[in-house]
Amino acid sequence: MSLNQISEQRCFDGRQLRFKHQSAVLHCEMQFSVYLPPQAASQRVPALYWLSGLTCTDENFASKAGAQRIAAELGLALVIPDTSPRGEGVADDPQGSYDFGLGAGFYVNATEEPYAKHYQMYDYIVQELPALLEAELPLTSQRAISGHSMGGHGALVIGLRNSSRYRSISAFSPICHSSACPWGIKALTGYLGADPNRWQQYDAALLLAQQGSDLPILVDQGLADQFYPEQLRTETLLAAAKQSGAQAEIRLQPGYDHSYYFIASFIEQHLRFHARYLGLLAA
Repeated sequence: MSLNQISEQRCFDGRQLRFKHQSAVLHCEMQFSVYLPPQAASQRVPALYWLSGLTCTDENFASKAGAQRIAAELGLALVIPDTSPRGEGVADDPQGSYDFGLGAGFYVNATEEPYAKHYQMYDYIVQELPALLEAELPLTSQRAISGHSMGGHGALVIGLRNSSRYRSISAFSPICHSSACPWGIKALTGYLGADPNRWQQYDAALLLAQQGSDLPILVDQGLADQFYPEQLRTETLLAAAKQSGAQAEIRLQPGYDHSYYFIASFIEQHLRFHARYLGLLAA
C-alpha cells in the first residue's frame, strides 16, 4: 500500500482519516484527509473532492465545515487534499506572502521556475490523487468537486475542463475571474509567466462563457464577504452562465462573509446537490 495513515477518528460511525504519500507529480511528500462514511465498510462509495482556499491545509474543512454528518447519511466520501506542495526544497514566495507559494498552489500546472518542478496541483487533483485513492480505498470512480475561494476557483476550472471525470461542481466564494483580479494576476504571473493568454485556461468565468458546462453548477457567495467583489468577481460568472446558458445556480447570500461559518451554513445543501447527481438521492 502506497498510503501511510497518520491518524483516524471515529465520526458519525464513519472514519475521519489522514494520510501521507510520496507524490510522483509534485515531487514531494503530500498529506490529505478523507472521510469514509459508514457505508464504506461494506461497499465502494462515490467521493466529493473538496479544494480549500489560501493558507489552508487538508485539515480546515475536515474540522470546521461540519460536513461529516450529512456525508455519513448520504454514503458520500469526502476527499480533502492540501492546497500546495510542501516540504524541503519546495519553492515559496521569496517575500513570504500568504497568497503565493506554500499554501497557495492555485490548482494550476506551473511552467515557470523555480515552481515548475513541484507546483503541478492541477495534475495532482485531476489524475494522481483519484487514481491512488480509487486503487487503495473503497471509492468508486464517481466523483464530484467543490471548494472555497482559491479552491472554488480550482473546483470550477477543473470541473469545467474535465466534465467526463465529474458529475457536478459547486463552490463557495470562488475566485471567478482569476486573470482579472489581484490574487489571480499575482499567482498566474508567478506560475505561468507574464503572457495573459496563458492564464485563460485557469479562468472559470472565461471557460464558462466560451464553452458552457456539461455539468450542473451550484455557487454560493456571501454579500458581506470582505473579498467581494474585488477579488472574487462573482458578476463575471453570472454573466458567463447567462451567456452560455449553463445549468448554473449562483446565489448571493446577504449577511454572510468569507469564513467557515458561511460554509457550515450551506454545506448540507451542497452535499445534497452533489448526492443527486452521484445517484445517492432521487432527483
